Amino acid sequence: MGLAELVLLAIGLSMDAFAVSICKGLGMKKINLKVAVVLGLFFGGFQAGMPVIGWALGSQFMGIIGPIDHWIAFILLAFIGGKMLWEAFTEDEDGGDGKDAEKIDLAEYLILAIATSIDALAVGISFAALSVDIAPAVSLIGVTTFIFSVAGVAIGHTFGARYEKPATIVGGVVLILIGLKILLEHLGILAL
Repeated sequence: MGLAELVLLAIGLSMDAFAVSICKGLGMKKINLKVAVVLGLFFGGFQAGMPVIGWALGSQFMGIIGPIDHWIAFILLAFIGGKMLWEAFTEDEDGGDGKDAEKIDLAEYLILAIATSIDALAVGISFAALSVDIAPAVSLIGVTTFIFSVAGVAIGHTFGARYEKPATIVGGVVLILIGLKILLEHLGILAL
């Protein structure tokens, strides 16, 4: 696998994290670089770590999780998207819901990072089959995802600062649709 293929693979793997990062930036009244960096580290770290796990454990591990990985991603993304929708529709119009979008929520970031990086397990298995040098490959994937995630928060903030409630609704729907897309692709209903 050449450098061009690895770059394209890294960009492709980072797209789900990019979309989720945009959704996280939507609720920010002001851009918070610390939140963007921490989110980028979670997403980049998991996008780099999952191929290492797949590479190390090989196809035997995918035999166990492969049949349900799409369901796991769907459930996690639908949960977070549903939570965003719930908060958008139940927040008090005068005082908000008391939740500061600029605060770091490690548990939520962990769930999102796992959900958006499950497909990277299969990439790790293909790396083992193709004898890809794992360290540079996962480093490129991690750095690319980090950059796209930080940029996604900034892009989401740009639109969310003006349209907070509708943007939060759109963000929740997008997360649910990403999960649904992953599910339908793995079930063979949606072929891309």
